[in-house]
Amino acid sequence: MTVPRFAAPPARLAINRLKDRKPLDAAAVDRFLARHEVPIVEGTRCTFLYRGDVDEVFLAQRIVGLPELLPLRRLYGTDLWYLVLELPEGSRVNYQLEVRRGGHVERLNDPLNEKLSYSPVGTSSVCFGHGYSSPEWTMPDPDARPGELVPLTVRSRVLRRDCPVTVYLPARFRRSVSYPLLVVHDGPDFLQYAAAKTVLDNLIHRLDVAETVVAFLHPQDRLTEYADSTAHSRFLANELLPRLETELPLIGKPSSRCLMGSSFGGVAALSAAVRSPSTYGSLILMSGSFVFTDIGTDHGGGAVFDPVVKFVNRYRARPTHVADRLFVSCGVYEPLIVPNRSMVPTFEAAGMTVRYVESRDGHNWENWRDRLRDALSWVYPGPQKFYYE
Repeated sequence: MTVPRFAAPPARLAINRLKDRKPLDAAAVDRFLARHEVPIVEGTRCTFLYRGDVDEVFLAQRIVGLPELLPLRRLYGTDLWYLVLELPEGSRVNYQLEVRRGGHVERLNDPLNEKLSYSPVGTSSVCFGHGYSSPEWTMPDPDARPGELVPLTVRSRVLRRDCPVTVYLPARFRRSVSYPLLVVHDGPDFLQYAAAKTVLDNLIHRLDVAETVVAFLHPQDRLTEYADSTAHSRFLANELLPRLETELPLIGKPSSRCLMGSSFGGVAALSAAVRSPSTYGSLILMSGSFVFTDIGTDHGGGAVFDPVVKFVNRYRARPTHVADRLFVSCGVYEPLIVPNRSMVPTFEAAGMTVRYVESRDGHNWENWRDRLRDALSWVYPGPQKFYYE
């Protein structure tokens, strides 16, 4: 006879157990907070907390499908506020708290959570949902031989300034060998917040990615230079590439040139390829700010997006083949998820091979860091000719 098996009832949430404490006083709240890491992650349910004598508290986030402000409830008889949010397995969520007291409204990172996330618009607190962990290949590996970062200055006539570039040379760099080139927009941020050098060292060491020379760009005014700028595109094709290919042993063919960018940097990479369609073989576009309109001109992004929308609208109306291979990624919690999904068939209609990857994440450098193995091992696979599905 088979004895039926029943699933164990779900454990009561920590916040609900706290409600039953007698007495439920400040000391009980102190002990509760001392025992738990905030947010409290219990399976798919995450409890966000705030402590303070205020009038209202809201969780501020930009998850598509949820209101931007979600109210926290005050635990009766205490100054502790809480909100339970269900998050799918493997989620990362950026958030802040909006605290209201009288007529004063303050938006702040979570004072009970030390974990921070970084994006082009600043820092925020971050919640690691159940099942998420930072990939081990983003961490320093003592067995991986380190590459070298070399400063370079390119005098640009079209940008009318000296342009600093940080060049990554792989650990076994030799002038007798020819290398592919990767050009990275927002270079300092990729290096600081996306652990780009560590990732390159590790992936090259593990033979996941070919030995590659990488040029990290330092923008001056990224919202101007990266928003379909003719000057920026000419700088890349007519000034940066000739300089690098003269001074370094690069393969120097379109198939061995790749542009990479995230957010506005993704727009800059696509725009440069559109303006020089026979120059680059691959593009890596992460959470590109591909805002467009189908009817009218009200895109909701403000004046800074006006040139971007004009560019994307033109490209969507007449898509052209600008590179052979495109890696496109976006977080499903980003407001940009719909534009990025919409661009995939547009790129494919132009005859380009597209690999598209989504993640349960937002618009931040850690999301783009976590996609680097997928992107680089597909564009420039290592000697073992392996890339990750």
